[in-house]
Amino acid sequence: MASRRRQEEILRFHSFLLQVYEEKKQNNTTGPSTFETDLQVHLINEGHTNPLEKLWDQNGGFFIVEKMRSYEETSSLEEWQNGESSVSEAFLKENLSTSPLALSKARQLISFYTMSQNPNMKHLQINHAVQLPPLWVRCEPSDPKQTVWLGAEPLRNGNNLSGIRLHTVNCSGPVSNNNYSIGLEELKENHRMRHHASDLTITGFARYDFLESTSLDSSTQEDYLIPLERNIYADFAWEGVKMMLETPPLSSSALLTLQMTSGSPLSSVYEPNRELQFLLSLAETLKNGVIKWPKALGRKSAVELVEKLLKDLKDVVDGLTSQNEDDTEDNTAAVIDSMKTLFSQRGDLDFLELLWCNIWRNVASHEELVKCLSLVIRALQHGELQTWIHQESNSLLSKLIKQSYHGKMETVSLDGDSPVEMLVEIGVDKMKRDYISYFVGKEFAIRTHLDYFMSTSVNLQEQVHRIQKLHHMLEIVDNCLDLIKLEHENLIFLTQTCINYYKENPLNEKHAFQLPVRTCLVKEFYQNAHPQIWRVEISSGQGPKRVKTIWQLSSTPPAEHMQPANGDSLDDTEICDKKEKHFITLSECSQVDFI
Repeated sequence: MASRRRQEEILRFHSFLLQVYEEKKQNNTTGPSTFETDLQVHLINEGHTNPLEKLWDQNGGFFIVEKMRSYEETSSLEEWQNGESSVSEAFLKENLSTSPLALSKARQLISFYTMSQNPNMKHLQINHAVQLPPLWVRCEPSDPKQTVWLGAEPLRNGNNLSGIRLHTVNCSGPVSNNNYSIGLEELKENHRMRHHASDLTITGFARYDFLESTSLDSSTQEDYLIPLERNIYADFAWEGVKMMLETPPLSSSALLTLQMTSGSPLSSVYEPNRELQFLLSLAETLKNGVIKWPKALGRKSAVELVEKLLKDLKDVVDGLTSQNEDDTEDNTAAVIDSMKTLFSQRGDLDFLELLWCNIWRNVASHEELVKCLSLVIRALQHGELQTWIHQESNSLLSKLIKQSYHGKMETVSLDGDSPVEMLVEIGVDKMKRDYISYFVGKEFAIRTHLDYFMSTSVNLQEQVHRIQKLHHMLEIVDNCLDLIKLEHENLIFLTQTCINYYKENPLNEKHAFQLPVRTCLVKEFYQNAHPQIWRVEISSGQGPKRVKTIWQLSSTPPAEHMQPANGDSLDDTEICDKKEKHFITLSECSQVDFI
């Protein structure tokens, strides 16, 4: 009777996994499925977030089984989170709906899956024509080894199932940096004994956070209160590890990963971002038809600044002053210098760009903008403004200036959204030239590579969107230049990578750009620092028979359910004493042939 009930449970679990696999494959959906009211099953495909990254070589999709939380558990966790501002959004999203299974239940599911994959279990009458993906189960770390994951991976000889590879991932911690009780030789010997192997391959991996170690060293005390929304880290990989926690040798391969969110006050391009935000707020006003005027950053009257700009230019035309005299310089170049941006070096600002610089930081209302533009249009109509503009300027004001050269100007209304649209147009023209001047001037790109961003064949909103892309490129490239001092050839490659990405994709500040670099170029950033992840991988065998033992020391747990429970955190005295805490993860596997 018990045997029949067990057989039914195996078949029910297998049928459910098969149904989930077929449905997700046909509908390309990513949501979880429920099994027996309390279990939740996800099918994780390539490209999705992989919680087992680096601990297992994913080859295609795989199942993850978790326990669904009860209403009482979810409410309790929500109450705790409301009082804990430090809890990550990822942790909350992951843990409000699911939790790990008891180890006994996890082992039972792995057993069901293994037997369902065994072609010799003919009494189950399972058709193995459809090959199910591997299965992983999240576990409560309640056993002495603190098991957090169990996995089962079918082995195939062609289309035939030949065996199963069983995975176990254990994690202990947090522990102090040097408090680990196993050595490299012991790990190697354990692997030899488990897999009866003689020839071993030993590879190392380490990840260092570059941005944190560079920015905090030069920060003021106030900067510590500002969240760093930027991330630059380097992954090193090498062969022939000699000792635990060894520093990556210069022969290592190095890969930089860069994620930048615009707007950090610590960024080298913070001021251009403020200018961009003003432009975006104007574009949003045009899009929604609701005037919500941004707060002025400057302390001067925009109208008075525009009046002075027009007077100085008229005096130059009338021969009353020279363009080299101090007053004119104070009103033009000094306006830009006061912005303290990397664009202040541009020496080819035309009248409309100077007008933008006087207005964007100081204009406080729609009415003030109308007055500023009225002054300019009146000066053009009366022949009091004779100035040059860039030939490729595409704004309405630039057309009026060109018409004024011939003494004929069309009538322009300053009613409704027209003044805002005119200001957006000159801002778009100016900021395009700023970014293009940077990338071309530093020889990171040639102008034709940037034609996509300069195009005027798309509508104004799309032009603004492409300027956002240019700014994100600037955030990435200039911060690498400022913080890591990358070589010119690396910055060229990085710029081209960004250009190619943004020609095909919308703005995505969470995208991780990657850049291979020579290890010797970044050695000063990691040789005296602690890695966020240090891992040694011991492997043997070839092809489908290849097996691994992985030992890892990391500053974060390898599974979200390893987070401190009930809001517990590291002891304050340990933090003050700068005793770094880490988690130790051990991933092992064993292979079983189907007889």
